[in-house]
Amino acid sequence: MSSAIYIFVCFAIVIALMIPLGSYMARVYSGQRIWLSKPLGWLEDLIYRICGIDPNQEMHWLTYACALLVTGFLGFLLIFIIFIMQGMLPLNPQGFAGLSPDLAFNAAISFVTNTNWQSYSGEVALSYFSQMVGVTVQNFLSAATGMAAAVVFVRGLTRKHSKTVGNLYVDIVRGILYILLPMAFVFSVFLSSQGVIQNFNTYVSYSSAFHGEAGQIAQGPVASQVAIKMLGSNGGGFFNANGAHPYENPTPLTNILQLISIVLIPASFMYMFGVMAGDRSQGWVLFVATMIVIAPLLSVAEMKEHHPNPKLPAHHVDMSDGNMEGKEVRFGIASSVLWASLTTATSNGSVNSMHDSYMPLGGLIPLMMIQFEVLFGGVGSGLYGMLMFVLITVFMAGLMVGRTPEYLGKKLGPFEVKMASLVMVIPGALMLAGTAIAVATEAGRGAIANPAPHGFTEILYAYASASNNNGSAFAGLNSNSSFYNITLGICMVLGRYWLMIPVIAIAGAMAARNTVAPGLGTLPTHTLFFTLMLCFIILLNLLTYLPSLALGPIADHLIMIKAAGGL
Repeated sequence: MSSAIYIFVCFAIVIALMIPLGSYMARVYSGQRIWLSKPLGWLEDLIYRICGIDPNQEMHWLTYACALLVTGFLGFLLIFIIFIMQGMLPLNPQGFAGLSPDLAFNAAISFVTNTNWQSYSGEVALSYFSQMVGVTVQNFLSAATGMAAAVVFVRGLTRKHSKTVGNLYVDIVRGILYILLPMAFVFSVFLSSQGVIQNFNTYVSYSSAFHGEAGQIAQGPVASQVAIKMLGSNGGGFFNANGAHPYENPTPLTNILQLISIVLIPASFMYMFGVMAGDRSQGWVLFVATMIVIAPLLSVAEMKEHHPNPKLPAHHVDMSDGNMEGKEVRFGIASSVLWASLTTATSNGSVNSMHDSYMPLGGLIPLMMIQFEVLFGGVGSGLYGMLMFVLITVFMAGLMVGRTPEYLGKKLGPFEVKMASLVMVIPGALMLAGTAIAVATEAGRGAIANPAPHGFTEILYAYASASNNNGSAFAGLNSNSSFYNITLGICMVLGRYWLMIPVIAIAGAMAARNTVAPGLGTLPTHTLFFTLMLCFIILLNLLTYLPSLALGPIADHLIMIKAAGGL
């Protein structure tokens, strides 16, 4: 199958599924009865009674934001304690000791913020208890938290004269119970049928045919974690090789369905937004704008990886299949590059190939995707991130015509524009500040495995991944040190909650307002013209990162070309 057909099939399936799923999600968050209400409604009611939650009592935006922060902090404490005390907890057949405090701090923040950055190899560091009760539980909870923040923003745009924006606990429970849990259950059963393991066995010992070397084959409850890591934009792998490991991704069928699962819920959120806003075309604008930006970037990455490394033919290396370094032969270039692009266009962060082995401009694309972080984005976070760009686009258009900007009938004031600007600026500030500190200190430079621009790219990628809650790694960077564990952890928590709070604040301000009737000067936000304006604003944001890209992958490309005699 050609690369173009493979990519087309993947996106065609996503589009076919996002329409019914988006409509279903709109019914879930609107509190309407759904087909799962009868079999699972009793469980929802039981959870509310046990936790003392009144599902009919809604929250002011400030209460909602505080509840979100408290929920995140308690989740951090729980998983931090699990990681530290791992050696004394059950389901630890390999007898793994607890993680060091700095690594436990980093890992706990990582999973609570839906980043799932891993400075360790899961199969040699975490017990089954840590993987299930710590990691997998947070995979559900962190995803549901991001989904709740997005739904709050949609409510803010669609409500009138409302002092409340919903109930956080109800939004989380319904998101997990009616969306994430059923989808993850079905997906995990399917993965198990294809060979993804799901057991509690001890590791299997073996003797290698080469020099009699001994080793172990890791076991564990993998399918249940892989399902939610893909669907919930989590990305933390049970194994260090992640989606390249045959126990996580054994067949071409599991590969393409995992690819689809990466973007399915983020894309469905765009359609859900249109449904809840009462104008489906508003959701299609977000999806089309995303595809307009992604398509050329994906094409560049595919082209660069299908061409051989210009330095290798002189050494009589057969590069007729393109740059296969760091890629699984069973998946090939098309699937590997598509996965690399989609996992960074979302905040998924899983991999089925090593980005560090890509050609410099091929590796540039995943890095750029992370820096955008609104092209699908994470579950929930992608929608509210894209809507921040929509507000800025509407504001810029209003300045051009000298009219107060409006979106979905709501006038935008200085407060909303300032908050939206914060959401756009904060990730870049964290990313660039973290990179600058790392390259300026011995602790930061000492972890680089590769010199010159490639090593700079490894550091830049790490802080981009942490600040935008992606979680994928460029590799080649020894990030398991106190310096990186702490600084990356700070970037993760600020990149998550410092964005969520302004989003919820805007939702509260917008919900309290009435809608105004569209007039002659109202900018239509469902047209191709507005879609192209939105794309321009998104691409304009790239100027923030262009100097750092020039120092990293672009300089790496020029050095490679010069060494091959091309300059």
